[in-house]
Amino acid sequence: MSKIQIKNLELYYDDFKAIKGINLDIEENEITAFIGPSGCGKSTVIKTLNRMNDLIDGCKISGEILLDGQSINNIDVNDLRKRVGMVFQKPNPFPMSIYDNIAYGPRTHGIHNKRELDKIVEDSLKKAFLWDEVSDKLKKSALALSGGQQQRLCIARALAVNPDILLMDEPTSALDPISTKRIEDLILELKKNYTIVIVTHSMSQAKRISDKTAFFLLGEIIEYDTTEKMFTSPAHQRTYEYINGQFG
Repeated sequence: MSKIQIKNLELYYDDFKAIKGINLDIEENEITAFIGPSGCGKSTVIKTLNRMNDLIDGCKISGEILLDGQSINNIDVNDLRKRVGMVFQKPNPFPMSIYDNIAYGPRTHGIHNKRELDKIVEDSLKKAFLWDEVSDKLKKSALALSGGQQQRLCIARALAVNPDILLMDEPTSALDPISTKRIEDLILELKKNYTIVIVTHSMSQAKRISDKTAFFLLGEIIEYDTTEKMFTSPAHQRTYEYINGQFG
């Protein structure tokens, strides 16, 4: 069974139909990339997977999204967002210490034992390839970190509550090439234990790190296949045209 199944998903903002009949299966321990021009629905779809769109006035959603075979509408929203973590385009560390950024989620879910929190913080930072850089600075403000470090901190913060899935909405678009390479290496490592969905405008990034790619246009998925086929098969003409700038 797929980790996530999206069935006939449609989404309206008031009278505007932003998402049109999306059907998509996302496999466990794979990286699925969403590509396409700005405003085509990529970020809107990714935010439906942990019900972030529920917070938007005038947003109406139909269809079904299943997580491990269970409708996400039947999962408590706090439990859902624990299982489905989110990393945004711009790093958004909380204005508190590095330690407290990571411990925030576990504390919210009832973990207060210091020894247990210490282990979660260390393990999460190690998983995010950040521990060696900040292990002697845990009580210092997270806002003092570089942009790339802040984004890895945000990934560590998402990992601290032990999710099944990581959603990443253009996680490297605000970063320099060196930081981008570190994040991409991290994503490939995390795939061993997590299912990852990434929105990206970078065709080369999708080609480097994703297993499957979905090409969005005007609120629909136009093409979906393994990334290798999407970028090499003449059958995927729409993707070729987008890569060549006709939709960019």
